[in-house]
Amino acid sequence: MAKKSRKARNLTLISLGIFLFILGYVVFKPKDETIPVTITKVEKRTITQRVSAIGKIRPEIEVKISSEASGEIISLGFRDGDSVTKGQLLVRIQPDIVSSQLEQFSASAEAAKIAIDGAKAEMERANADFKRINDLYAKQFASKEEFDRAKSTMDQAISRYRASGSEYSRSFSALKQMRSQASRTTIYAPMSGTVTNLTVEAGEKVVGTAQMQGTEMMRIADLNVMNAWVDVDENDIVFVKIGDTARIRVDAMPDVELVGYVYEIGHSAKTSAAGTQEEVTNFQVKIRIIDKNKQLRPGMSCSVEIDTETHRDVMSVPLQSVTVRMNAKKDEEESGSITEDQSTKKTMIKRPPSVVFIKEGNTAKMVRVETALSDRGFIEITRGLSIGQEIISGSFQAVNKLLMDGSIIRIDNGQDQGGK
Repeated sequence: MAKKSRKARNLTLISLGIFLFILGYVVFKPKDETIPVTITKVEKRTITQRVSAIGKIRPEIEVKISSEASGEIISLGFRDGDSVTKGQLLVRIQPDIVSSQLEQFSASAEAAKIAIDGAKAEMERANADFKRINDLYAKQFASKEEFDRAKSTMDQAISRYRASGSEYSRSFSALKQMRSQASRTTIYAPMSGTVTNLTVEAGEKVVGTAQMQGTEMMRIADLNVMNAWVDVDENDIVFVKIGDTARIRVDAMPDVELVGYVYEIGHSAKTSAAGTQEEVTNFQVKIRIIDKNKQLRPGMSCSVEIDTETHRDVMSVPLQSVTVRMNAKKDEEESGSITEDQSTKKTMIKRPPSVVFIKEGNTAKMVRVETALSDRGFIEITRGLSIGQEIISGSFQAVNKLLMDGSIIRIDNGQDQGGK
């Protein structure tokens, strides 16, 4: 029994020793401080800077047809989507109210004309009386009081005649205005085009007014020339120029890409949610669509990419390989590699410099670079690198957080190594 107990104790001690050895190895083993990265090479590419925006499809010309006369629609001879020609009858409104008003104004004008005839006859009689009294007064057969009375009567008759003429002019102008309003009960097409927004039906009543816009009944648009009206962010509008090429994709036609060009840039900002954290400032840009497509309709949603500038055969690297480091600026200023002019310029800009990590053996070297245009995948390098250099392009965490100048690296074969 004693031998079995000693054997069991020895086995326990051996097991405990093995456990302690494994635990110590796990706790005290040297850590792998190398950073896994992917490598690519600096190459020449064509970089096109693009500005993205969203908006709506609009026709080149769209006219709103509103009513200037009130009444019931008694004739509507077309439907939404029909084509109309300039001068074609669109709508006829019941002229009952306007007709009665026209009769009233016509009677007023006629009465004013008759009043002119009466005032003229009275003026002629007063003028004749004045001449007769004037002759008698000259021969001293009439008194001064009679002369003055005759002259006053004549002056009053002349004034009444002039007033009746003015009243007739006023009444006749009102009659002309009413005739013009009566003519507006029939509405004709001001241009040739397509009815794009019919909002009334025959039998409905519309309100017309000369001071404000009356009931909007329809819109007529020229669908031969279509545009995209998009809102461009205030940070991107400085890059957009008249004549820039644009590529338009309409949500309703996902497989179709239309080509156009910028023909108008708004100068007034459009601000939404002003005064809040969601405040957005945009500028309206109008793009003429060159490609003809009969499926386009006003109001369709679209997304646009505007090619603002293109640099061909320039030195470039992947976007994800460029990052910023605050200490890069400090190191270079301390080493004296930045001139006085450059230091002044950087003080004015107040932003950290861009850097790229190049591969030197099994270490990463931080190099400051100057950048220019960028597209969706690459960015132009104007200074700091040379064609064919191996640079670190990933991972995102390595480039933006882990890597420092002199960091030990290892190439991760499980990822795309770019230029390797």
